[in-house]
Amino acid sequence: MMKQRLLAAAVSALSLAPIYAKAQELIQPIKPPAQINIGMVDLGKKLYFDPRLSKSGFISCNSCHNLSMGGSDNLPTSIGDHWHQGPINAPTVLNSSLNVAQFWDGRAADLKAQAGGPIANPGEMGFTHTLAVGVLQSIPAYVREFKQVFGTDTINIDGVTTAIAEFEKTLVTPNSRFDQWLLGKKDAINAQELAGYTLFKESGCIACHNGPAVGGASFQKMGVVEAYKSASKAEGRSAVTGKDADRFNFKVPTLRNVELTYPYFHDGAANTLPEAVETMGRIQLGKKFNADENAKIVAFLKTLTGDQPSFTLPILPPDSDKTPRPTPFSQ
Repeated sequence: MMKQRLLAAAVSALSLAPIYAKAQELIQPIKPPAQINIGMVDLGKKLYFDPRLSKSGFISCNSCHNLSMGGSDNLPTSIGDHWHQGPINAPTVLNSSLNVAQFWDGRAADLKAQAGGPIANPGEMGFTHTLAVGVLQSIPAYVREFKQVFGTDTINIDGVTTAIAEFEKTLVTPNSRFDQWLLGKKDAINAQELAGYTLFKESGCIACHNGPAVGGASFQKMGVVEAYKSASKAEGRSAVTGKDADRFNFKVPTLRNVELTYPYFHDGAANTLPEAVETMGRIQLGKKFNADENAKIVAFLKTLTGDQPSFTLPILPPDSDKTPRPTPFSQ
């Protein structure tokens, strides 16, 4: 009887071994958002898509973080007010709630702090917080909705950014094929993709690209083994800390949905995934991947595309007669 029990325990342990192994992976599955205020999310969704938060009445959060395009704009750098060329590539908003901080240099501690930046940036939405709030305050439907959500008739920028951040928390992308594999579905990825993941780990990519977001949890120097040459003037983390040691340190980008968020790097200089993999291997790891190795890693990266956010587009409330009209062509 004792032998039978030991044998049964051994068989059980062997059958669970793959599950235990996956549980110890440095990448974890994306989870759906928890503890979301539905009313605030609905308000934040309207604000996210509302171009009236910009001076031109044309640019919204979705302009640079397009939810139909992987939460980015697929441009090297974004286009701002008066056709202003942005200084840096727009990171994806998808899974951004999992980041250690926001923006490439981490100057915003969280989504709420980030949401207010572009509105008042003259090179982005070109407005001021005061003017943006004034527009919203002149729209009766917004006043009513803010009253329902925040319990006050007075709209302020704190409420605006809080609502936008609450909506952005819902923009997670679970159920990628790689997540399915992590959760035990052995046929969710093929042999080439699995070989790519193995190479991804063995080469050292996973040292920075780990966790649920497969990145976003640390700041690292761009060009560890070999200097990265770029026309961009972005200095990275040092612009925030003032420390020369942080020069060219950027937030590690998430690799979730990476096949959708081209071009790559803070300067948008890599147009394709194979190009990005080649560059990162060379300058960060001192490795020169051959064509077969590169293809395997790219195949793995494409398994990280999850379910994209799906919702009904908001119908924005109409202006009142007192709502200031946008001035897209004024200086």
